Amino acid sequence: MRSRLLPAVAALVVLMAGCGGGPSRDPAAEGTDGRSQSATPAASQSDVGGETFESDVELARSLGEDFWRRRFESGGLRYEPLRDFIAYQPLKGPACGGEPALPNNAFYCPQGHFVAFDERWMREMNDRLGDASIYLIILHEIGHAVQAQTMNDFRLNVERELQADCYAGGALGTLVSAGALNAEEGDEEELLINLANAGDPSDAWWRPDAHGTAGQRQQAFTGGYNQGVDSC
Repeated sequence: MRSRLLPAVAALVVLMAGCGGGPSRDPAAEGTDGRSQSATPAASQSDVGGETFESDVELARSLGEDFWRRRFESGGLRYEPLRDFIAYQPLKGPACGGEPALPNNAFYCPQGHFVAFDERWMREMNDRLGDASIYLIILHEIGHAVQAQTMNDFRLNVERELQADCYAGGALGTLVSAGALNAEEGDEEELLINLANAGDPSDAWWRPDAHGTAGQRQQAFTGGYNQGVDSC
């Protein structure tokens, strides 16, 4: 990704609804701030890809997984890489836990420890809203993969989703601050504005598909972006 965060921010209405735990879809060593250089890939890694849709997808995955590998290692733990990373066509995606993959979606499957996404949908997102949509979607789903390796005792789905939002923000903010990804001035403000459109229409926090209200999702994502994943 070069510096097109701003055009892709509006994609959050859609992309932050793609969630982990299966193919369901919503109606998308560190210091105290969680952002030391030792926990991020070198900025020069941004030069190895990002010129095409395919290279953006692979770069988002490699940067995201490398970020978490370093995070785990800093705590004396081992990050288990995704076993697969699947681009599928509508109605032809991999099943997860007996449930079929849905079109216009991306998801993490804990049973197979893989991330899958509707390639045609993600290409459309990239074409309309910029390559940052790729990074936001993939980092969110990798956040679910991290949850599966650290804790999975959430009482409510909304807790899981808000933490994944926070992880996505924390990883993205760290990569930007480290220079691995570039952002233009004003992008953070635009993220706040557009995150307001990504929440559930009501605070029905007990619903099994709840993802959080606009304010809750906004707070979770920006908390991670500004304070690092330690805040999640």
